Amino acid sequence: MTDRPWLKAYPEGVPADIDASVYTSLVGLMNESFDKFSGRTAYSFMGKAVTYGQTDSLSRALGAYFQGLGLVKGDRVAIMMPNCPQYPVAVAAVLRAGLVVVNVNPLYTPRELEHQLKDSGAKAIVIMENFANTLTQCIAATPVKHVVLCAMGDQLGLLKGAMVNYVVRNVKKMVPAYALPGAVRFNDAIAKGTRGNLKVPDIKADDVAVLQYTGGTTGVSKGAVLLHRNVIANVLQSEVWNQPAMNKVPANEQPTGVCALPLYHIFAFTVGMMLSMRTGGKLILIPNPRDLPGVLKELSKHSIHSFPAVNTLFNGLANHPDFHTVDWSYLKISVGGGMAVQGAVAKLWLEKTGCPVCEGYGLSETSPSASCNPTNSTEYTGTIGVPLPSTWFKLLDDDGHEVPAGQPGEIAIKGPQVMAGYWQRPDETAKVMTPDGFFKSGDIGTVDERGFFKIVDRKKDMILVSGFNVYPNEIEEVVANCEGVLECAAVGVLDDKSGEAVKLVIVKKNPELTEAKVREYCKANLTGYKQPKVVEFRTELPKTPVGKILRRELRDKK
Repeated sequence: MTDRPWLKAYPEGVPADIDASVYTSLVGLMNESFDKFSGRTAYSFMGKAVTYGQTDSLSRALGAYFQGLGLVKGDRVAIMMPNCPQYPVAVAAVLRAGLVVVNVNPLYTPRELEHQLKDSGAKAIVIMENFANTLTQCIAATPVKHVVLCAMGDQLGLLKGAMVNYVVRNVKKMVPAYALPGAVRFNDAIAKGTRGNLKVPDIKADDVAVLQYTGGTTGVSKGAVLLHRNVIANVLQSEVWNQPAMNKVPANEQPTGVCALPLYHIFAFTVGMMLSMRTGGKLILIPNPRDLPGVLKELSKHSIHSFPAVNTLFNGLANHPDFHTVDWSYLKISVGGGMAVQGAVAKLWLEKTGCPVCEGYGLSETSPSASCNPTNSTEYTGTIGVPLPSTWFKLLDDDGHEVPAGQPGEIAIKGPQVMAGYWQRPDETAKVMTPDGFFKSGDIGTVDERGFFKIVDRKKDMILVSGFNVYPNEIEEVVANCEGVLECAAVGVLDDKSGEAVKLVIVKKNPELTEAKVREYCKANLTGYKQPKVVEFRTELPKTPVGKILRRELRDKK
């Protein structure tokens, strides 16, 4: 599509294109906010406010600490934490020191963590002590030399911090035993860095900012290389896109957003943390979104203007008996992403808050936002909206040609937010990029005459559980090593709560194999959302004449 029919759907004031060159790096964007909003609250966490000024000085100290360890421009640093003030501090420190952020899911198993640390070549990691046991089990096999260890209460002041840490460690027993000799505590690293000076490296727009790992169709997760300019572009695109809704926030109120999605997820990273920083907003950090009473209790203390979430969270909150304890009247924008928002959930959310869910679409490879419904919409459209400013979509057939009007095709995306490629995998990058610079999403979509796109199917066998990609190959590879399994296949089945869930079909080698044994094995090797919801035993798997497993048949049979 050379012309952009969707521009007609843009609300007044939203430009067709953005200029991502206003910042040479994310550091420029952050420094501007640190200077401009120094006295404002940047993060609210467990009742404690952390200002932009504090985030500035802490990250400057931690960045100096990293440089003092001998880390040089381009080295990778992994961050493995739930949402807490140390996360944005660590991100700002890593980027300011000229290093690369590697976002890691804190719920990874040792197997998953080992792969990511090895693949990224991370030399250091900032990790919450709750997950230090996982690192203990695999660190020897990785290039990690330096560990900065955080505790939940690090930034909550002496009394409250000590109390929170005591409860986390001793009452809730959330810190399993670990052995990481040489690990340095977060507050000690800050103290050490304060005595040094942060040397400001020359960071360019084309330098790597983030490695964002995405499940691999081959069963191995790949790092999407996001450059500084990719993330800047997506922050600016999201900012102008949200403007029609956010303009309704009175001038004397600080824009306040909720960060209930984990910050290691690119949606929360860009549209939560980075966008909030750009606009001088206050971000409420929710460490455990599954604790719905806890989420609502925290939200009841604030006036909330923007709420990015996934379908499961909108649904869980709207159906919770404490929902009314929050004053939702301030809410101007609810952005749904990560997975399809169900019509019934969107309807309930609108009824209960008066604020429609604006569904967007994107991938790790597009930093993430690629399209969204206009933020002045008053109803749920059931589409993924229209491409964002400076973004082009087209629909391709299997041979890479555009499909005739009205026909479904694979959504291909071009824009300044599209990744530079997969980390050290030119072969995989070549598979997803077209010669004219479009990224092939693997999703099959249609477009109407107004330029609104809709996803109708998925090309890949990927399973989407509550906004997280799960690749059948990875699950099959893991389960195949479980004693007593002859062969297995994983497919996605519809699930009321999470959109899709994993169904695992197994042919036994040993008749003694039980469902309980399989589940125990999966628990040890796969993080929560990858674990099968349904385990089924069969005498054989349906296959093609060449022996390829027919996943579709497994899906269809209940």
